[in-house]
Amino acid sequence: MIALATFRMAAYVRSHRVYQALLLALAMLAIVYGSRAPRGTEAAVLTDGAVLIIPILAWASRSLLDTEPDRQREMSAIQVGGRGREVAAGLVAAFATCAALSAVALGWALLLGVTQSPSPGVLTAVLLLHGLAALAGTALGALTSRVILPSPAISIMALLLGFLAMLLLSASSLYWLTIPLLPWMRAANAGQLLDQLPQLGGISLLWCLLGLTAYVWLRRRL
Repeated sequence: MIALATFRMAAYVRSHRVYQALLLALAMLAIVYGSRAPRGTEAAVLTDGAVLIIPILAWASRSLLDTEPDRQREMSAIQVGGRGREVAAGLVAAFATCAALSAVALGWALLLGVTQSPSPGVLTAVLLLHGLAALAGTALGALTSRVILPSPAISIMALLLGFLAMLLLSASSLYWLTIPLLPWMRAANAGQLLDQLPQLGGISLLWCLLGLTAYVWLRRRL
């Protein structure tokens, strides 16, 4: 399974599709962190970056899973001993790619986006949020990949609308019905990120896992 995940990541890089997500991420980072944030706003600025990188991570996840032709995917399932392992390998490769891009985003933010280094507590919190962003991007990208939504137009629209729906729903009192992205930002701006992180992180992790579970269930039926 690990060998198949590595093969898919290598194919994603060789196909040059990785540059689509990378260039989008770099453009977003250059805009968001065009000037250093003033002291005392480290949590808010770093959290904003974690939220804004999610649709780009979803694009990367979707693109990686779509790199392998359908027939090759079927052959891969046979070679690794079943569809379950093939699906798991794809998700591992997608998450590893999203985690790498998320690490680039956080590294850029720490080096060029803030005036001073955040406190250890804030740094731990934003590390967790960037990890959750990578997981959310993996799930959203997987659910809009070609094997689930064969039409490229519908797939792209579903990805963008899914992220927008996430934002709109998280802005309401029903934020717990999705990944609470805006509550992440509000808590960081109010200086309450560390206090609210267990609750917001737990809700976020739950919905990410539900999204991945839905993808695995759909793949077993398709």
